[in-house]
Amino acid sequence: MLFLTINLLLLSNAVTYRRDKSILYSRISILGLFYSSLLLYFNMDLTFIQKSISLFGGLLYCKSYTLFFTLFIFFLSSIILSLTSFYPRKIWIKDSSSLYNIFKRTTTEIYYYNIKIINKMGEQFRIIEYSLILLFIITGAVFLLSSCDLISIFLSIELQSYGLYLLSAIYRNSELSTNAGLTYFLLGGLSSCIILLGQSLLYINSGNTSLDVIYIINSIFINDIYEIYGNDASINLTNVPGIYQYYIQLSLVILSTGFLFKVSSAPFHFWSPDVYDAIPTIVTTFVAIIAKISIFIFFLELVYYASITSLNFSWKNNLLISSLLSLIIGSVLGLTQFRIKRLYAYSTISHIGFILLALSINSIESIQAFFFYILQYSISNLNAFIILITIGYSFIYLYKDTHAGFLALKEKNKDNITIYEQTLAHSQSNNENLKDTNLSPIQLISQLKGYFKINPLLAISLAITLYSFIGVPPLIGFFAKQMILTAALDNGYVFMSLVAIITSVIGGAYYLNLVKQIFFYKSDYEDHGTRDNIVIQGYVLYNNIFKSDSSPMHFTTKFMKINSALSNIISIITLLLLLFIFMPEEWFNIISILTLSELKS
Repeated sequence: MLFLTINLLLLSNAVTYRRDKSILYSRISILGLFYSSLLLYFNMDLTFIQKSISLFGGLLYCKSYTLFFTLFIFFLSSIILSLTSFYPRKIWIKDSSSLYNIFKRTTTEIYYYNIKIINKMGEQFRIIEYSLILLFIITGAVFLLSSCDLISIFLSIELQSYGLYLLSAIYRNSELSTNAGLTYFLLGGLSSCIILLGQSLLYINSGNTSLDVIYIINSIFINDIYEIYGNDASINLTNVPGIYQYYIQLSLVILSTGFLFKVSSAPFHFWSPDVYDAIPTIVTTFVAIIAKISIFIFFLELVYYASITSLNFSWKNNLLISSLLSLIIGSVLGLTQFRIKRLYAYSTISHIGFILLALSINSIESIQAFFFYILQYSISNLNAFIILITIGYSFIYLYKDTHAGFLALKEKNKDNITIYEQTLAHSQSNNENLKDTNLSPIQLISQLKGYFKINPLLAISLAITLYSFIGVPPLIGFFAKQMILTAALDNGYVFMSLVAIITSVIGGAYYLNLVKQIFFYKSDYEDHGTRDNIVIQGYVLYNNIFKSDSSPMHFTTKFMKINSALSNIISIITLLLLLFIFMPEEWFNIISILTLSELKS
C-alpha cells in the first residue's frame, strides 16, 4: 500500500501544473499511511512472540517489535502530515457555516490576500513534493527496522538519509534552509562513508553479509575459546590468537560511530543544532523524531547480535562513552541557548544519552526501559514541536506598532484596512535580523514572554510537555527516566546513574527558564484593544472558484481561531502525558511483549 501511494503521487506530480495541490497530496499520503496501518494491524499477531519471518533470503526479518514500531512510525508520520493537510486557522462565518451550505457545496474556502498575516500563504501549502519525500523516508525507516543484512542495512539508511537531505533543503527560496540542507548532506555523507567502512571490515573478516551468519561465526569462535581455556577459566581476549581480537571489534566500533553520527549523539552532535535551527519548523518536526526511531531499533538488534554470548566485547563501550558525553553536553550547552529550536536540539541530545545508556546495559530491564523511553520521547517531542508551530500561527492577534503609531498607520490606510504583522523580537532592529519568519515564526525564546496571557491553554500544554522532559512526577517522562536509572543501578552502572541524575537537574534549568518566560514575565507585545475593530475583507470560494454574484464579506479577528486539527492533536497528546499514571497497564503490557519478542525471536 505504501509503494502504491508513492507511485500514484509520482504519477500525479508528473502530470500536474498546479502548485496548490500540496494539501490534497498530504491528505492522500495520510490515507495511504492509514490503509498501510490497517493492513499491518490485521496481520500483526503479538501473541506468538517467539515467531519471526525471514523475507527475501534473510535480507529482512519481520518480528513483533519491528512490526509494532512500523505501526508507530506510520502513526507519528500521519500526525506530522496533518500539519500540511489543513490550513492552520479556521474562520467561522455564520452565512457560510450553516448545515445547508455544507451539504450544498463540496468545498468552501475563504480567500483573503490583501492583508499581512504571519504565514498566511505559507510555503508548506505550495510544495507538492513534500509528502512524496516523506513517504520515501518512511519507506527507508521501515526497511531499516527489519534489516538483517549488511546490504539491506546500508540501502535502507541511505534511502532514509537522502530523503532527509532533500526535505531539509526543499524550501528553495530560503537561504537558511538551503545552507542547512547542504550541511546535512555533506556531514551525512561522511557518516555514510564511516558506516560503509565498518560494514566492509565486517564482510572481510566474516565472509558474509548476513547478521545471522556473523552470529554463528561468533558462537563457533567462542566455543573454540571455551575448549581451549575451559569453562571456568578467566577468558582474556588479549591472549586469544586470531584476527577476531582486533578487526571484529574495530568493525563494530566504526559501524556504531557512523550511526551515532546519524542520530546526532555526542561527540558527533555538532551539526544538529545548526540544522534544526535553520530548516523550517515543520521539517524539523519530522527530522528530529522519525529519523531516530528506526536507527535506535536497529541499534538494539545490533547490540543483541553482538552481545548474545557471555563475552562482553569492548565495542559497547563506544555507546557508553557517547551516552556520557551526550548527557553532559546536552544539559550544559543548553543553558546558553537563546534560540528555541537550538534548545530543542540540545534537549534531544540529552535524551539520546538516556537511550544509549539503556542500550549499553543490555538487560531485560534495560530493554523494557529502552522501548518505553523511545515511545514517550517521540510523543513528547512531537507535542513540543506542534505547540511551537501553533504558537507561531496564533500571533496573528499582535501588532508591532506603538499605540500612536498604530492609529496613525490605520488612519493612513483607512481605505485598505490591514492587520499589522507582530513583532518577532524586542525591537525593530532585532526583527530585521530574523530571517524566514514565514517558515519559522517562533525563533527566539524571548518571543514566548508572557504568552500565558495570550493563550493560557496552549501555554499550559507546553509547560506540561517541558515538565515531562525534565522528569517531574507523575508525568510520563518521570517513569521513563526512573526505569533506565533503576536498570543502570541494578547492573552496577552507579557512576552513569549519578551523571544522569545530575545532568537531568542541570537540564531542568533551561526548561524551567522557558516556563518562567511564558508564565512570569511581562510580554514585550502590547494589545491596544483595537484588534476587534479591524475588519478583514474576503471572498468565499466554492469549489475553488468565485461565484458570479459573490460580494466581499467582512469579518473581524475574533472569528479567526486555531484549526481543530492542531488543537485536537495538542489536547490528546497533552492529556496522554498528564494522565499516564491512571493508565499505565496498557503501556507496560506493550513493552513487556516487545521485550519478550526481542529475546525469543
